[in-house]
Amino acid sequence: MEISIAAVGKLRPYYREAADDYVRRLRRYVTFREHEVREASRAPGEAAQRAEEAERLSARIPETANMVALARVGSGWTSADLAQHLDRWLVAAKPLAFVIGGSQGLDGSLISRARASWSLGPLTLPHELARVVVVEQLYRAFTILRGEPYHKGRESRV
Repeated sequence: MEISIAAVGKLRPYYREAADDYVRRLRRYVTFREHEVREASRAPGEAAQRAEEAERLSARIPETANMVALARVGSGWTSADLAQHLDRWLVAAKPLAFVIGGSQGLDGSLISRARASWSLGPLTLPHELARVVVVEQLYRAFTILRGEPYHKGRESRV
Protein backbone atom coordinates (compact mmCIF):
# COMPACT_ATOMS: atom_id res chain seq x y z
CA MET A 1 0.00 0.00 0.00
CA GLU A 2 1.23 3.45 -0.88
CA ILE A 3 0.00 6.69 0.61
CA SER A 4 1.01 10.01 -0.86
CA ILE A 5 0.37 13.67 -0.30
CA ALA A 6 0.28 16.00 -3.28
CA ALA A 7 0.55 19.56 -2.05
CA VAL A 8 1.12 23.06 -3.34
CA GLY A 9 4.36 24.65 -2.17
CA LYS A 10 7.42 23.63 -0.23
CA LEU A 11 7.40 23.50 3.54
CA ARG A 12 9.42 26.10 5.40
CA PRO A 13 12.12 24.55 7.64
CA TYR A 14 10.15 24.50 10.90
CA TYR A 15 7.14 22.87 9.22
CA ARG A 16 9.46 20.49 7.33
CA GLU A 17 11.07 19.39 10.59
CA ALA A 18 7.68 18.66 12.19
CA ALA A 19 6.39 16.85 9.10
CA ASP A 20 9.56 14.79 8.77
CA ASP A 21 9.18 13.48 12.32
CA TYR A 22 5.71 12.10 11.52
CA VAL A 23 6.74 10.92 8.05
CA ARG A 24 9.52 8.87 9.66
CA ARG A 25 7.03 7.31 12.07
CA LEU A 26 4.43 6.74 9.35
CA ARG A 27 6.89 4.83 7.19
CA ARG A 28 6.88 2.04 9.79
CA TYR A 29 3.42 1.14 8.50
CA VAL A 30 3.24 2.10 4.85
CA THR A 31 5.15 3.39 1.84
CA PHE A 32 4.73 7.16 2.01
CA ARG A 33 5.59 9.82 -0.56
CA GLU A 34 5.20 13.57 -0.77
CA HIS A 35 4.82 15.46 -4.03
CA GLU A 36 5.20 19.21 -3.97
CA VAL A 37 4.10 21.39 -6.87
CA ARG A 38 4.89 25.03 -7.49
CA GLU A 39 2.36 27.66 -6.48
CA ALA A 40 0.68 29.46 -9.39
CA SER A 41 1.51 32.94 -8.12
CA ARG A 42 1.39 34.65 -11.53
CA ALA A 43 -2.05 33.44 -12.51
CA PRO A 44 -4.46 36.36 -13.18
CA GLY A 45 -6.85 35.64 -10.30
CA GLU A 46 -7.74 33.17 -7.57
CA ALA A 47 -9.80 30.88 -9.83
CA ALA A 48 -7.05 30.77 -12.45
CA GLN A 49 -4.49 30.10 -9.73
CA ARG A 50 -6.51 27.18 -8.33
CA ALA A 51 -7.05 25.75 -11.84
CA GLU A 52 -3.34 25.91 -12.67
CA GLU A 53 -2.40 24.30 -9.36
CA ALA A 54 -5.05 21.61 -9.92
CA GLU A 55 -3.37 20.66 -13.21
CA ARG A 56 -0.01 20.36 -11.48
CA LEU A 57 -1.46 18.35 -8.60
CA SER A 58 -3.40 16.03 -10.93
CA ALA A 59 -0.19 15.16 -12.74
CA ARG A 60 1.24 13.87 -9.43
CA ILE A 61 -1.71 11.69 -8.42
CA PRO A 62 -1.72 8.06 -9.63
CA GLU A 63 -4.70 7.39 -11.93
CA THR A 64 -5.81 4.41 -9.86
CA ALA A 65 -5.51 6.18 -6.50
CA ASN A 66 -8.32 6.78 -4.07
CA MET A 67 -8.05 10.54 -3.73
CA VAL A 68 -8.96 12.53 -0.62
CA ALA A 69 -9.27 16.29 -1.03
CA LEU A 70 -8.50 18.52 1.92
CA ALA A 71 -11.18 21.18 1.63
CA ARG A 72 -13.25 23.51 3.79
CA VAL A 73 -16.39 21.97 2.28
CA GLY A 74 -15.32 18.49 3.36
CA SER A 75 -16.51 16.40 6.27
CA GLY A 76 -14.94 16.84 9.67
CA TRP A 77 -13.54 13.56 10.97
CA THR A 78 -12.35 12.52 14.38
CA SER A 79 -9.09 10.62 14.55
CA ALA A 80 -11.10 7.40 14.96
CA ASP A 81 -13.17 8.30 11.87
CA LEU A 82 -9.97 8.73 9.86
CA ALA A 83 -8.74 5.36 11.12
CA GLN A 84 -11.98 3.72 9.94
CA HIS A 85 -11.70 5.33 6.51
CA LEU A 86 -8.04 4.31 6.33
CA ASP A 87 -8.90 0.73 7.24
CA ARG A 88 -11.40 0.54 4.34
CA TRP A 89 -8.93 2.14 1.93
CA LEU A 90 -6.22 -0.32 2.97
CA VAL A 91 -8.55 -3.22 2.15
CA ALA A 92 -9.15 -1.73 -1.31
CA ALA A 93 -5.37 -2.08 -1.91
CA LYS A 94 -5.21 0.96 -4.19
CA PRO A 95 -2.79 3.84 -3.76
CA LEU A 96 -4.20 6.55 -1.52
CA ALA A 97 -3.53 10.22 -2.29
CA PHE A 98 -4.30 13.19 -0.08
CA VAL A 99 -4.41 16.48 -1.98
CA ILE A 100 -3.74 19.83 -0.31
CA GLY A 101 -4.17 23.09 -2.17
CA GLY A 102 -2.25 26.30 -1.78
CA SER A 103 -3.19 29.54 -0.09
CA GLN A 104 -6.28 29.87 -2.31
CA GLY A 105 -7.51 26.33 -1.55
CA LEU A 106 -8.30 23.50 -3.97
CA ASP A 107 -9.97 23.83 -7.33
CA GLY A 108 -13.50 22.42 -7.51
CA SER A 109 -12.43 19.97 -10.21
CA LEU A 110 -10.21 18.15 -7.72
CA ILE A 111 -12.79 18.23 -4.96
CA SER A 112 -15.47 16.73 -7.23
CA ARG A 113 -13.06 14.05 -8.47
CA ALA A 114 -12.07 13.01 -4.94
CA ARG A 115 -13.42 9.87 -3.31
CA ALA A 116 -13.77 11.88 -0.08
CA SER A 117 -13.39 15.47 1.05
CA TRP A 118 -11.90 16.02 4.49
CA SER A 119 -12.10 19.28 6.39
CA LEU A 120 -9.68 19.90 9.22
CA GLY A 121 -12.33 22.12 10.78
CA PRO A 122 -13.71 25.63 10.53
CA LEU A 123 -10.41 27.31 11.38
CA THR A 124 -8.33 28.83 8.62
CA LEU A 125 -4.92 27.13 8.69
CA PRO A 126 -1.80 27.84 6.66
CA HIS A 127 -1.61 25.10 4.01
CA GLU A 128 1.83 24.18 5.35
CA LEU A 129 0.44 23.55 8.82
CA ALA A 130 -2.44 21.57 7.32
CA ARG A 131 0.11 19.22 5.75
CA VAL A 132 1.79 18.64 9.12
CA VAL A 133 -1.61 17.93 10.69
CA VAL A 134 -2.52 15.46 7.93
CA VAL A 135 0.73 13.50 8.31
CA GLU A 136 0.35 13.42 12.10
CA GLN A 137 -3.27 12.25 11.81
CA LEU A 138 -2.30 9.50 9.36
CA TYR A 139 0.32 8.29 11.83
CA ARG A 140 -2.26 8.49 14.63
CA ALA A 141 -4.78 6.51 12.53
CA PHE A 142 -2.29 3.67 12.06
CA THR A 143 -1.60 3.56 15.81
CA ILE A 144 -5.36 3.42 16.46
CA LEU A 145 -5.77 0.55 13.98
CA ARG A 146 -2.96 -1.37 15.66
CA GLY A 147 -4.06 -0.61 19.22
CA GLU A 148 -0.79 1.18 20.00
CA PRO A 149 -0.69 3.64 22.91
CA TYR A 150 0.00 6.89 20.98
CA HIS A 151 -3.67 7.91 20.69
CA LYS A 152 -5.11 9.18 23.96
CA GLY A 153 -8.47 10.34 22.60
CA ARG A 154 -11.82 9.42 24.07
CA GLU A 155 -12.93 7.65 20.92
CA SER A 156 -12.73 3.92 21.10
CA ARG A 157 -10.36 1.94 18.96
CA VAL A 158 -11.53 0.90 15.51
